[in-house]
Amino acid sequence: MTRSGLIAALDVGSTKVCCFIASVQDDGTVRIAGIGHQLARGVRAGTVVDMEGAEHSIRAAVEAAEEMAGGRIKAVVVNVSGGQPASGNVKVEVAMNGHAVNEADLRRMLEHGRAHHESPDRDLLHAIPVDYTIDGNEGIRDPCGMYGDRLGVAIHMVAAGIGPVRNLTTVVNRCHLDIEARVVSPYASGLACLVDDEKDLGVTCIDMGGGTTSIAVFLNGQLVFTDVIPVGGHHVTSDIARGLSTPVAYAERLKTLYGSAIPSPADDREMLKVPLVGETEDGAANQVARSLLNQIIQPRLEETFELVRSHLEQAGFDKMAGRRVVLTGGASQMQGVRDLAGLVLDKQVRLGRPIGFHGLPEATGGPAFSTCAGLIRYAMAHQPAVSRGRRPARGDEEDARGWGRITQWLKKNF
Repeated sequence: MTRSGLIAALDVGSTKVCCFIASVQDDGTVRIAGIGHQLARGVRAGTVVDMEGAEHSIRAAVEAAEEMAGGRIKAVVVNVSGGQPASGNVKVEVAMNGHAVNEADLRRMLEHGRAHHESPDRDLLHAIPVDYTIDGNEGIRDPCGMYGDRLGVAIHMVAAGIGPVRNLTTVVNRCHLDIEARVVSPYASGLACLVDDEKDLGVTCIDMGGGTTSIAVFLNGQLVFTDVIPVGGHHVTSDIARGLSTPVAYAERLKTLYGSAIPSPADDREMLKVPLVGETEDGAANQVARSLLNQIIQPRLEETFELVRSHLEQAGFDKMAGRRVVLTGGASQMQGVRDLAGLVLDKQVRLGRPIGFHGLPEATGGPAFSTCAGLIRYAMAHQPAVSRGRRPARGDEEDARGWGRITQWLKKNF
């Protein structure tokens, strides 16, 4: 089945909330029809910490995208980066009793794998069949119609803490939006930025966000490992603000305009004007060499990539994932990050950006918008879990809130 109508993606990050609305063309291609992004409020390290602030940011981003697209949405595909998403593999094997493999057999095996991985404090996000076997023969992509005595499958499971996932679901529902699917952030980024050869040969996609750095390893065309590290670009900004005693907003500006992960001989000669925190007079500013700024940035980014390397080694995917790394996310755009990643990880590194999307402006076609674009691609490949429809018009929202209060009262009292 092919998708039709509007598809909406919602990227709830620690520093920005972004919404893409796409339409499916007659030839099956995707055109981005609406874009909205807003400064994130109420989200820290990918986790909702303030319902009202997060709701305000989501509403503003969605309404901007709707206005641009000229249509309303009811359901969104949303990313998950909070709740410490982590992955594991489960192997399931069943007897075939002489009949050919059919779709019911595959569904039964996936359900068995899901049941095996259920946990009271973890919410299962993905159950991805990585490799099928028939009578021990590996490398089977689609076993339907094949015969054998025993059918096996290796399933890649991704789960996150149930509390943070429920909080994210609640705040999205408060915006009168249904959740069509939940996708772990690095998986979405990989879908947007990686080419097929990279996913087949082995590649590590590192999504460097504001509050988290997440990892996705692809091999033989499938996602085989995911992990999230609670360190991101905002930690670099905080280090600069503390180290130079400057306001956080100005620290972000210094990082963006002058920061570099790799020192340069000319850094000592370039002086930067740095206002002091709490000072209101224009003259109360320090003159700081650019080299001092980069001495603050480099250790934090080195630590981030060392953590990535450590997590890959512990999971056994450091060598298995090949020598290719693709960096995405807003923090990956800082000068010198690509070179530093290559030095620490000892791999070939490129900067990733969304590939194959029509109507995506250059301003929103960079690494910072990879996750949102990848959510659209995920929605294209998967049928919705909820019925698609139109979001209530602004005049109907009061009625929707009223029915929501009645429903909550009934649930509470009965």
